[in-house]
Amino acid sequence: MRATVDFAPLFRSSVGFDRMLNSLDLAGRIPTADNWPPYDIIKTGEDDYSIDMAVAGLAENDLAITQERNTLVVTGRKAPEPQSAAEYLHRGIAGREFERRFDLAEHMKVTDAHFENGLLSITLKREIPEAMKPRRIAITSSTTRAEEAVPQIEAQKEAA
Repeated sequence: MRATVDFAPLFRSSVGFDRMLNSLDLAGRIPTADNWPPYDIIKTGEDDYSIDMAVAGLAENDLAITQERNTLVVTGRKAPEPQSAAEYLHRGIAGREFERRFDLAEHMKVTDAHFENGLLSITLKREIPEAMKPRRIAITSSTTRAEEAVPQIEAQKEAA
């Protein structure tokens, strides 16, 4: 049995987080149907992350990584093997097709993908644009504004 979480108090005290809260609510309702291939999500720094996927049985050419807006899609499709005379008595290495989707936060970008020894490593970084970074806002008082207005009025009188 899964407990439900009421996000109503958060809606009352936050602005602009409705998309994230809706995603959390939806994630709690959708059962995970497939857990293959196994993967780890690692936070390697303040704004740096890594996803490691164990894709044994697949080659580098069998994998595709795409990023569409805030979704990272990793697909694996094994190329058909030529007919061989070998007869498998047991086939335990999974080489099946898969599609794994990851929802990414705003401003997340894939910076690198590396495949070695059956492990696919995807490096991600949050790159916040300068316009979105915090900036200090100067506070002025009404007396400061009045003092700044006096020279402007005097300059307009002299020009006339």
